[in-house]
Amino acid sequence: MRGLFKYDPAPTPSGDRQPSVLYYRDYRLYLATSFFSAMAAQAQTVAVGWQIYAITHRPLALGYAGLMPFLPILCFLLPAGGLADRLDRRWLMAASYMVQTAVGALFLTLTLRGANAAWPFYLVLLLLGAGRALGWPARQSFLPLLVPQGLFTQAISWNSAAFQTATILGPALGGGLYLLGPAVVYGVCAVTMFAMAVATLAIRTSGRARAGAAGPPGFRRLIAGIEYVWSNPLLLGGMALDFFAVLLGGATALLPVYARDILRIGPGGLGLLRAAPALGAASVGVVLGHAPIREKAGRKMFACVALFGIATIVFGLSHSFLLSLGALATLGAADMVSVYVRATIAQLATPDEMRGRVSAVNGIFISGSNELGEFESGLTADWFGTVAAVVIGGVGTILVVAAGWWLFPALRDVEDPAEVTPQTATGRADVSVEAS
Repeated sequence: MRGLFKYDPAPTPSGDRQPSVLYYRDYRLYLATSFFSAMAAQAQTVAVGWQIYAITHRPLALGYAGLMPFLPILCFLLPAGGLADRLDRRWLMAASYMVQTAVGALFLTLTLRGANAAWPFYLVLLLLGAGRALGWPARQSFLPLLVPQGLFTQAISWNSAAFQTATILGPALGGGLYLLGPAVVYGVCAVTMFAMAVATLAIRTSGRARAGAAGPPGFRRLIAGIEYVWSNPLLLGGMALDFFAVLLGGATALLPVYARDILRIGPGGLGLLRAAPALGAASVGVVLGHAPIREKAGRKMFACVALFGIATIVFGLSHSFLLSLGALATLGAADMVSVYVRATIAQLATPDEMRGRVSAVNGIFISGSNELGEFESGLTADWFGTVAAVVIGGVGTILVVAAGWWLFPALRDVEDPAEVTPQTATGRADVSVEAS
């Protein structure tokens, strides 16, 4: 029987061969909620971006749309990480989906009332950021509890491939539904998020962390995740590399500008542009699921982040729809390798009783790179022009790779990320006791 803190996702079938992660019912539910919620979120992003740009006709307005969700994430993500290490993660995930249900309903209301200013959309995006902050650490730290450790890297590959597939279908779905009106997009997203809340509560595996020391109270407990990441060169290096590379090289916020003014392909074409990086990423994710990286993983990750920067430059200079799609697909494929290596290291280098707080720190890095990256792209596009902003960002990504290669040799020299443990990552045998 599953105890409250016992790590026992499901009985393992008899026989010598270990089953696929898809054998485990709760993992299938988790995977389904990840897939459909990501698809709905991507569809909604297409609609919001197109509406805001249609209202304002300013790239900077798209930058603000990226900044708004980040502000509550910055404020609430660390406390949410502490909650994820103390409460049942299923309830936190379900609560997050309910907030996102309300967000879809509010966007629907604004659209039906004919909102002709951007600021009401920004207010709703603040609420969206709060909902994401609540659920992010719980979702990220729940995954290792659902499958045996020997199947964890396979679970990451499946999860990443499902997410990337959703980001292929989501933008295309959003662009297609937008042709029927933005209200249709928001209505579908609200219903989907509500269904994901219900599905999450159907997961039977306890979402509580395994038994461990309660840890220091108050502020020290809140910043324990920061202290742990700071003392771990693999975690710090991976998060910093991703943060600065995506902060500078992310061009997704400007896709509505490319679709409307440069490539002139309309909202349907915008959906295809948003789907292209995910298509490249999902293809690589399927390959990694069957042939995981077992050697020179760190060096391959650095090389792929550099390729991310090069592909960003190509996209920025392109005036061809097909070349732009190819550059974005290459960008996504390169990013998938980085995500795979970093996600594996981040989970396996962290003891379970710390995963919520460490996931919160990782969430700040990821959200900072994505949302602040969108703001940076919008700001530089307003200053220098859209094409120049994207090209400058790609060059900046390449410079970040060079700096990371020199600053984080431990990350560069990682061979097999599946062999990382909290002890090997920090070089301390007492890491769990100290961290908790």
